[in-house]
Amino acid sequence: MNVLITGGTGLVGTRLSELLTAAGHTVAWLSRGVAAGVPYRTFRWDLAAGTLDPAAVPFADAVVNLAGASVSVGRWTAARKQELLASRLGSVALLRRELARPGHRVRTVLSASSIEVYGDPGDRLVAETAPLPAPTDFLTGMAQQRERAAEGLALPGIRLVLPRIGLVLSTQSGILSALARPVQREFGAPLGSGRQWLSWIHLDDLCRLLVAMLTDAAWHGPYNAVAPYPATNEAFTEVLAAVLHRPLWLPHTPACVLRLAMGEKSQLALGGQRVSAEKALAQGFAFEYPVLREALRALYGEA
Repeated sequence: MNVLITGGTGLVGTRLSELLTAAGHTVAWLSRGVAAGVPYRTFRWDLAAGTLDPAAVPFADAVVNLAGASVSVGRWTAARKQELLASRLGSVALLRRELARPGHRVRTVLSASSIEVYGDPGDRLVAETAPLPAPTDFLTGMAQQRERAAEGLALPGIRLVLPRIGLVLSTQSGILSALARPVQREFGAPLGSGRQWLSWIHLDDLCRLLVAMLTDAAWHGPYNAVAPYPATNEAFTEVLAAVLHRPLWLPHTPACVLRLAMGEKSQLALGGQRVSAEKALAQGFAFEYPVLREALRALYGEA
């Protein structure tokens, strides 16, 4: 199978490309530029100009759309928030335009979504059937707009899957690194109340899940791409400290301090979702790292 990936240079796209190639599939990237030494054919696109290499979509049997600027990079100025939103909606709009044209053989599209679509449901465990709330914050609004736009990719003859991705665990992940850094320096502490839920997934499990979605026609519609056992921020911090063999000396970091330091972006630290993985499990997917401690041990070894 020929798989075209947008956002291939990112954390998930790079690992997914490796797994697909190892399984015998042919991978190509759709990117703003061609980096030296990349082992994959790269087609170019320009979201601002609305242009795309005309050979890109006809190359593919399946498309994986992971494009989107990182929410963890930079302050959330008005300009940055517009950039974050445009990078998500622009990629979907350009793909839809090309997929609506004849002359391609794409039958499967995966378009990344986020568990932020659920807002902050508190302690309630949410599944894909849960009605989405009216957005009250930037992340929720952006996630819902992205998913609504992606629903337009379900064109005739195309199977659309919408993985709603949680916190991706990898030592290369900006968010996990931000959580681990103070713990490694021995001044780690739960953030805010510590009761906010983190629905996480190991990078390899996420990419294996995406491969299953690509290769099995039984998958369609939204799926929560999270491990079966979410953890509160407090529990996550305690397990992380234990895996890293570091003490937790400090009390909770006050929410007001985080808001003062991070502004609106503090939502990344203070918000949360308790999300169900039952639909993916019922589809037959087996997680290699269903438990947080084992997932962190796999990443950090006996640090």
